[in-house]
Amino acid sequence: MSDDVDAALDAWWATLTRALGLEDVPVDRDAILGLAGEAAHRVVRPAAPITTFLAGYAAGLAGGSAADVASAIERSRTAARG
Repeated sequence: MSDDVDAALDAWWATLTRALGLEDVPVDRDAILGLAGEAAHRVVRPAAPITTFLAGYAAGLAGGSAADVASAIERSRTAARG
């Protein structure tokens, strides 16, 4: 990504996590973007936001730890790969 895109994404991440009360969220942003990209390319483009939302929801239901998030992302990637 370009420096401008990274800066905008960093700013949006900070704004959104603050708005949602998730400043300390244990998430690897690049893992989320990777999952979105994989869903968009392996399924259909609109699958990206649906996949990331459902992975986040599953991680939250599981407890919301960094391990829960990583597990939900990996399970979602596996599902997208068929």
